[in-house]
Amino acid sequence: MGLNTLSLAHDFIRRHVQPGAHCIDATAGRGRDTALLCELAGASGRVWAFDIQQSAIDQTNALLASRGLSAEVILDSHVNMAQYVLPESIDCIVFNFGRLPGGDPNIFTTPDASIQAVETGLSLLKPGGVMSLSLYYGGANGYEERDALLEYFRTIDDRKYSVLTCDWANRKNDPPIPVFLWRA
Repeated sequence: MGLNTLSLAHDFIRRHVQPGAHCIDATAGRGRDTALLCELAGASGRVWAFDIQQSAIDQTNALLASRGLSAEVILDSHVNMAQYVLPESIDCIVFNFGRLPGGDPNIFTTPDASIQAVETGLSLLKPGGVMSLSLYYGGANGYEERDALLEYFRTIDDRKYSVLTCDWANRKNDPPIPVFLWRA
């Protein structure tokens, strides 16, 4: 079956990112979301990608180079995104919470840092901007982070933002949860 969290996220991103867009991949990982954002934003756009693992930075840079794409790939936490971009200047932010597949299993996103990063992201989105957030929650820390994020999403000001959380009702083994956010 081709329908999964990644396909939903990429469809959402494709619907909202236009040429010239300014975008952030808050969790670069292997670089697939970064590459998609670069392709959609085009030469007139700009993309920043963040990760705390050098291996993720290297994989992202290699993927971008192989496709002839460029982004500002930054070895830093997504918590610090506001140090690199102006408030209300971003069209789309992409998050993947959990850990880097194949990466160090001892390095993973945490509830407090993830909530702080989303809060930072809210301040960076322009009016009409969007976020795609995927919650990968298996493993040692995943359930705590999932629960904290889902509870946090309920507290976001509904006069300024709309948040949609999706649930795979009949899928086993902790399927990732896609979440989509729009700024009014």
